[in-house]
Amino acid sequence: MKLILAEPFKRLWDGRDAFTEVEQLSGEVYRELDGRRTLRTEVDGRGYFVKIHRGIGWGEVFKNLLTAKLPVLGAGQEWRAIKRLHEVGVPTMTAVAYGEKGSNPAQQHSFIITEELAPTVSLEDFSLNWLKQPPQPKLKRALIAEVARMTGMMHRAGVNHRDCYICHFLLHTDTPVTADNLRLSLIDLHRAQTRAVISRRWRNKDLAALYFSALDIGLTQRDKLRFLRGYFQMPLRQILREEARLLAWLEGKAQKLYERKVRYGDAL
Repeated sequence: MKLILAEPFKRLWDGRDAFTEVEQLSGEVYRELDGRRTLRTEVDGRGYFVKIHRGIGWGEVFKNLLTAKLPVLGAGQEWRAIKRLHEVGVPTMTAVAYGEKGSNPAQQHSFIITEELAPTVSLEDFSLNWLKQPPQPKLKRALIAEVARMTGMMHRAGVNHRDCYICHFLLHTDTPVTADNLRLSLIDLHRAQTRAVISRRWRNKDLAALYFSALDIGLTQRDKLRFLRGYFQMPLRQILREEARLLAWLEGKAQKLYERKVRYGDAL
């Protein structure tokens, strides 16, 4: 069994069964799936997000594997990703409680609690009207540069997100958002994988998802090149020469995802 508690849960659950206590937390439920529950709760006047994993069973594990999907077996993936991102300085959530028990990966009971990031707005919502009401060029360039920096740092740290869309970049709004004063945080890491070094395959999947999610916000060719330069941290000419196959693949993959979204109304 693994159990790590910080305040206020360390104090509140002292001498209690944390796995029983976390199941009794109440609040607004954001997602309820077989084996996983996500809710927002308040403790001592502060907001927290709680993700509880109760195991998905061997049948669901094999179903995922047969369809070439990697199943999410517990809260450990998000805990490890958050820990690694903090180590390398990528702004993300702060975990205040994590627990895991059970040796059977298909039946494992685990949870993670993170501090609420508020007030914030997702980058998807912030850019929703950019086609009709373009942002100030300086602000758009600053946001592109920060997303590129964070994504590049995440990948160089050995973390691939697996849900790397602009909706999972939260823009902090506690102060006016300007090109010289903006702060983003990366969230929703429950599917993330953490390794010493990520493969090109998983890196490319994240980049394709990110590109796809930004297709409708009016990015120019220059905007895309700015992202590449910030992500790879190399001269643009070198990137275009060394990553030509990747760039061609990204265009095709993002377009396929977009066509699927139009056809089914769901890109996932």
